[in-house]
Amino acid sequence: MGKVYALWRERPGGQAGNRAAGMHAPLNTMTFTLAPVPPFRLDLTVWTLRRRPENIVDRWDGQRYRRVLVLGDAPVQITVTQTAPPDRARIAVEVAATAGGDGPAARRAVERLLGIRSDLAGFYRLAGRDPRLWRLVRRFRGAKPPRFPTVFEALVNAIACQQLSLAVGIRLLNRLAEACGRPFPTDGATAHAFPRPADVAALGPDFVRRLGFNRAKVRALLELAGAVAEGRLDVEALEAGADEAVAARLTGFRGIGRWSAEYALLRGLGRLNVFPGDDVGARNSLGRWLRLGNPPDSERVRRILARWEPYAGLVYFHLLLARLDDAGLVPPVWGPTPDGEHRGGP
Repeated sequence: MGKVYALWRERPGGQAGNRAAGMHAPLNTMTFTLAPVPPFRLDLTVWTLRRRPENIVDRWDGQRYRRVLVLGDAPVQITVTQTAPPDRARIAVEVAATAGGDGPAARRAVERLLGIRSDLAGFYRLAGRDPRLWRLVRRFRGAKPPRFPTVFEALVNAIACQQLSLAVGIRLLNRLAEACGRPFPTDGATAHAFPRPADVAALGPDFVRRLGFNRAKVRALLELAGAVAEGRLDVEALEAGADEAVAARLTGFRGIGRWSAEYALLRGLGRLNVFPGDDVGARNSLGRWLRLGNPPDSERVRRILARWEPYAGLVYFHLLLARLDDAGLVPPVWGPTPDGEHRGGP
């Protein structure tokens, strides 16, 4: 476990940033360092989390990862930078708050979001015995499996992206965050946290429809948000459930099918043995990678992935990174440049 060094202070210029966002309280910041289980690359991990450059919730400027979180009832902004190479990685975290601040909660959130406690040594050993898998894994060595801060966020992501391109799904999520996510002043503008269940449940169906969601998605979002906000679905209690039991519980809700449940198992609950087999993009990527000719159906996906148990979810993440790399979004291998900067990181 990495040591944490923390200090609260008022950020210079905080008043000006708050005025720009219509807020007047000074920003206080807390800083600490964490030591991820090596190897670790912040850039690859963030891209696995954000997926598209237009994502306004998970922000990446090439060196810093930023996100607004609601800890307790207060919005805070985390800023994360990597300060040492992958095999002896360190990350610096700054938590900015307009009032109060919860250092332990912020640390837990960063660890969950960026998977920094995940030890992938077993996966790397397995990949080392499979030349095809090793070429994929070596290409993105240091990527950790991220998790959304809540299972609710994972489910909302699944609903938004169902039967749509990822780019369109991310745009819908952006609009939802801007509509009801808690605001936070940053760099003369306003960033937004991902909405909480009560935030979404308070919206009217016509309003959500105007954001671009179709009628089926509107009903699914509002019913899910209401169930979580009212305590009829304790999504965080699902941590203790077996995969099939969790999937059965989730698919009892409108708009949550097998793919959405598996997506939440992987991205919300961190079940790295789960590959969402009904994910069309992932199936297509698997088929191209294995040169199958035709994309495999979900049953064939499960048969193929049996050879890589219990790491099917890590294969899913690495195939996602391969798609992003093909699109020119993933940075090159980490390393120093002549001017002392780093490629693929800070």
